[in-house]
Amino acid sequence: MEIKKNIPNNTVTRKLVDLDRPTGNIYESVNIIARRANQISTELKTELNRKLADFSSPTDTMEETFENREQIEISRYYERLPKPAIIATEEFLDGELYFREGGEKKAE
Repeated sequence: MEIKKNIPNNTVTRKLVDLDRPTGNIYESVNIIARRANQISTELKTELNRKLADFSSPTDTMEETFENREQIEISRYYERLPKPAIIATEEFLDGELYFREGGEKKAE
């Protein structure tokens, strides 16, 4: 997954008006951001597990576990990444998210 470089690692105070603009409803905006954050979290987790699977061996037990320098560097890289909610909020505010209204239409 490609992470943009200009995303802050720390939380940033946002104005609710900024989140309200694209959808017209703050709760819909937060719902969209939360769903995207879940997608990002899942992608990052599968990517990390795929990379760490190279280092695991089926014969290791808890006592035989040893430190692997490359494994530690990979783990530290993923720990330094911004949280998925921050990434999703930045994508939402930059207009990079596609969303559509999925409500039921009333038949008259």
